[in-house]
Amino acid sequence: MFSQDNFKSGHALRVENVSISYGERTVLKDINFSVEHGQIVTILGGSGSGKSTLLKGLIGLLKPEKGRIELYGQDISGTDAEQRLEWARKRIGVLFQSGALIGSLTLGENIALPIQEFSNVPEEILPDIVRLKLEMVRLGGYENYYPAELSGGMKKRAGLARAIALDPQILFCDEPTAGLDPVISAEMDDLLLELNHLLGITMVVITHDLPSVMTISDWSIMIDGEAKGIIATGPPAEMENSSDQRVYDFFHRMITQKLR
Repeated sequence: MFSQDNFKSGHALRVENVSISYGERTVLKDINFSVEHGQIVTILGGSGSGKSTLLKGLIGLLKPEKGRIELYGQDISGTDAEQRLEWARKRIGVLFQSGALIGSLTLGENIALPIQEFSNVPEEILPDIVRLKLEMVRLGGYENYYPAELSGGMKKRAGLARAIALDPQILFCDEPTAGLDPVISAEMDDLLLELNHLLGITMVVITHDLPSVMTISDWSIMIDGEAKGIIATGPPAEMENSSDQRVYDFFHRMITQKLR
């Protein structure tokens, strides 16, 4: 039995002593952190640090070899967690780095797909819901466009519209500004903040984009490939002056980015 009371508790996500491996190669070891309801938490790290592996574990695509991943109090990582994982998937949204739109479908059809599959929304009001989701990401009127007809930034926003199609309590974003120019990246940051503030959506954002980190983060978590785990946590404004050389170098590797 899954209680909605869990959605009123402080922690949207809790990760306890999680280790994830590919075969005999351990990528992440003894990871611990929590995300409070309504927070935007960014997960940082260089290439190969394990950010994408962690994300796959958080959304149920990879099963930890040990530890617990709890979403609103429900363990979605145990051996008997398949029912809980199915429960969780109806309550989370995922914005993949590529947008992951289906090219043969219009934007409207892309957004309608998860609604049709996971909800009982009457068909007659489905177009209104699709229209609303597109308007929320500043793509009103683009229902009949195909992904190939959009710019990179528009594809990202369309992917975001699909990610929030089911009104998720928590949104996972994989490099939402990757491949975008500074102006479009800043617009995406503003949009994520707007959705967080207006709708109260908790967000976990995988990113290496320093301007985004400084703009959207309530809290940041840095993981390191050699350490196979977390090496720093805290507000990014404090982390950028860390005494840990690895953390300091990450924040100062391209200091000019902060001047965009």
